Amino acid sequence: MNVLRSLFKWRKSLLLVPMALAALASAPVFAQQVVIIQQAPPPMRMEVMPGPRSGYAWDQGHWRWEGRGYVWLPGHWQPVRYGAHWRPGHWQARGPNWFWVEGHWVR
Repeated sequence: MNVLRSLFKWRKSLLLVPMALAALASAPVFAQQVVIIQQAPPPMRMEVMPGPRSGYAWDQGHWRWEGRGYVWLPGHWQPVRYGAHWRPGHWQARGPNWFWVEGHWVR
């Protein structure tokens, strides 16, 4: 009887450990990196938007900060989330600093 009780106690502890690790491992998924730059991005490049593509929304190209300077990322297709529209990412000035606002779907 004592053996069964000790196994039952260990079973509870063994279940809590993986659950705690899973909770800790999933936390960074929701964190977004904040990019703050004191140098304004270059002017947007003109891109030719390809013809419509069923089930996808066009995400225009943009400048991304790469530690020492801006690098151009060309536009690409985003799979559509029905009932929502795509709001593209953009640089936003706040005082002397520039912040990147990530593109996202809006309902």
